[in-house]
Amino acid sequence: MNDRPNTDELGASTEVVEQPLYEVRREIYMRAVSGWFARWRWALVFLTQLVYYGLPWLGWNGRQAVLFDLVARKFYIFGLVFWPQDFIYLTGLLVVSALSLFLFTAVAGRLWCGYACPQTVYTEIFMWIERKVEGDRLARMRLDQAPMSPRKLGLKAAKHGLWVALSLWTGFTFVGYFTPIHQLGAEVGALAGMGVPGAAPALGAWEIFWILFYGFATYGNAGWMREQVCKYMCPYARFQSAMFDPDTLIITYDSERGEPRGPRARKLDPKSLGLGHCVDCDICVQVCPTGIDIRNGLQYECIGCAACIDGCDKVMARMGYPKGLIRYTTENAMQQKLSGRQTVARALRPRVLIYSAILCAIIIAIGVALYARVSLKVDVIRDRASLSREIDGRWVENTYQLQIMNTAEAPHRFAIRASGAATLQVADADAVEIPGATTRMVPVRLRVEKGSLPAGSHRIEFEVVATDNPELVAHERSIFLVR
Repeated sequence: MNDRPNTDELGASTEVVEQPLYEVRREIYMRAVSGWFARWRWALVFLTQLVYYGLPWLGWNGRQAVLFDLVARKFYIFGLVFWPQDFIYLTGLLVVSALSLFLFTAVAGRLWCGYACPQTVYTEIFMWIERKVEGDRLARMRLDQAPMSPRKLGLKAAKHGLWVALSLWTGFTFVGYFTPIHQLGAEVGALAGMGVPGAAPALGAWEIFWILFYGFATYGNAGWMREQVCKYMCPYARFQSAMFDPDTLIITYDSERGEPRGPRARKLDPKSLGLGHCVDCDICVQVCPTGIDIRNGLQYECIGCAACIDGCDKVMARMGYPKGLIRYTTENAMQQKLSGRQTVARALRPRVLIYSAILCAIIIAIGVALYARVSLKVDVIRDRASLSREIDGRWVENTYQLQIMNTAEAPHRFAIRASGAATLQVADADAVEIPGATTRMVPVRLRVEKGSLPAGSHRIEFEVVATDNPELVAHERSIFLVR
């Protein structure tokens, strides 16, 4: 057996080094932090979760206020009912979301990631539960390093039990946006044996799947993967730099003020020691949810949560140094020594103004379209089995199918009229009653006197109007055939 190292043709050693494609996860024990940015972050946690968990329980006109009824193909959002034909509004919402992300990123970096992203929000909640059950950073580290014991087993079981309960409730709420949540609750209660047998329909297989799947995703992402989702799974971290420029507010360590770093007594003057203001306490690393050291410069793993700013400011206050060693600032502000007012003024640059103008224009356009939206839609379908026929030797008749969609929640009685020829009349003169949020196919026969129109196709127009509200009217064009 040859134990000599491999050599190339020139005799140089060519040692083979294996490089793993995926870095083994290093456990991050995030330290609790308080401060101005932490309060903002928790305010958004409360706001987003109040909306998410509370919205399905709100009632509106005897139904759930927000319900996406995929089976009936109706989306209820408070007083509005959207149908598949209203897909344009979803497109507008997606465009607004994308432009908002571009705008916020251009102004102040990853604001979405640091404060409102579901991954950030649920990680914050899960870590809060972890701290309440197991203790803060040092207590959790000691617990994980200790051998298994009844106390350790009990704490771990309690933590994961609370995580699973919250995850399942999150999955239940998610499905409650698609199945009426009161009905879903009765179904889950019946399945768990807490309801009256036969009082509620059986819980569907897809409902069970999505409750468990969404709950499992929440438990796995927020409880176990945490920063791994932001580092490796989220594509936003990879292309965020394309949205940055030298005037984008980012979390920055002031190396000119902080270096050289080193520990010192509180009463000593750092200048006399040849040190900067950074005391090398590593608090900024300990409070970071992704475990990076911001003193090494901006990194794609930074989610912009500003926890390092809160942690560093507390240390600066204890040492009697000015706050802001780590702060929101821009590349130009650091290089050109701009004041805070100058930095904010430069944020209103053409790129930001263009994003803002386009975003406002789209929001206004969507708002106007919703305000002017008529809750009546009509489609005309010609009966191809019978293009044209004579009736009693006096009339020429065409048959149509009118799809009348009453998108309002109140029922209406609609009269059907037609115009386009002198003798054109509707053979079915009775009005049609259509319940709220319902579509109906209505057969309609149109007649003209024989000989009043030459052979060929003639343009006509249908008018469908609500008898109780003349402003609720729709017009649709078609053709009348004469042989």
